[in-house]
Amino acid sequence: MVYLQPQETAADSISKVVASQSPYRVQIYDILNIRVKALDQDAVQIFNPMGEDLLSSNSDERAYFDGFTVDLHGEIRVPALGRINVLGYTTEEIENILEKKLLEEQFKETANIFVTVKLTGLRYTVSGEVGSPGTNTLFQDRVNIFEAIANAGEIPITGDRKDIMIIRQYPQGQKIHHLDITKEDVMNSPYYYIQPNDIVYVKPLKQKSWGTGETGMQTLATIATLLTLGTTTLLLIDRL
Repeated sequence: MVYLQPQETAADSISKVVASQSPYRVQIYDILNIRVKALDQDAVQIFNPMGEDLLSSNSDERAYFDGFTVDLHGEIRVPALGRINVLGYTTEEIENILEKKLLEEQFKETANIFVTVKLTGLRYTVSGEVGSPGTNTLFQDRVNIFEAIANAGEIPITGDRKDIMIIRQYPQGQKIHHLDITKEDVMNSPYYYIQPNDIVYVKPLKQKSWGTGETGMQTLATIATLLTLGTTTLLLIDRL
């Protein structure tokens, strides 16, 4: 099966991709990794996790216990600053909010406060016709649909590549989006890059649902076998 079959010029494709992608905005249940740095590092220790060198840097457990989880009200609770609403903001906007509050309430400009905010990994689930269905966490800012599927063991020949379903979380609920990864213009889709908590579902092809084989030759062989069995059955009935 050939992916990304061309339908337009490369220049048009690139310009559309740049226009269609937008920064991710934080949703409830996201976990944020917040780090505060200053000239006097001891002064900002309260804002940073304790014993961060004791655990593996790619540990999901560390992300869960040391991160700041966005609650049902869209807020995180930060030491000395209290509850801060972050729902719908980008990580860059949250950095600016935290830095401003720290300078207003805790430090002076001369402290040279520097705040970084990142999502604690991009966690998503892949199910259906893939080699290794399950939940994966990738520690990078952006993951496209091909990377997501490749990390789930790829799609076997029985999977429907023309109708990949993306189940995405929104403040108002879940929505289903569809991607055809055999077409080049899939890169123009706003759903080409997956988001945290996405569910990617790959449907089986109809011939597998019918149980008629994985390939065209297997399908023909299965149909021929069924016809032979049907003919034999009719002959037996006729003799009876």
